[in-house]
Amino acid sequence: RRKSEESAMIPGLLALSVAALFTGAAVYINIVEQPARLVLDDRGLLAEWKPAYARGFAMQATLAIVGFLLGVAAWWMAGDWRWLAGAVVLVANWPYTLLIILPVNRKLDATPPEKAGPRSRALIVHWGRLHAGRTLLGFLATALYLVAATV
Repeated sequence: RRKSEESAMIPGLLALSVAALFTGAAVYINIVEQPARLVLDDRGLLAEWKPAYARGFAMQATLAIVGFLLGVAAWWMAGDWRWLAGAVVLVANWPYTLLIILPVNRKLDATPPEKAGPRSRALIVHWGRLHAGRTLLGFLATALYLVAATV
């Protein structure tokens, strides 16, 4: 390995770690948190989703940006396009969230828990399917970073 490739391993391995954390959180939401909240009644479901989403958004948004910046740093230092590809895929969660998921979030946020019903439940079920897209982006970014780290 060239010297620049070796020095890129620190930001690269950090990028891989952050992408894996992002993906782990996304998987947790899809396979643990979402199914657990769906057993609640409509009012409890909406009341639980609102603060849980706010906390999850803050964490995952931060991880996506940090993982992106670390991936770009690794690409800059090593010149390996896989680091840049992983960074772009990881940060793609931002436009995906803003363009695809945010309209659903706004409808849910505008619904008071006392007005929860079949419509809000259907929106939360739909939100869960949309969130699976974030999980897939996380897996892809993690895989790209893993390949870049092992090549």
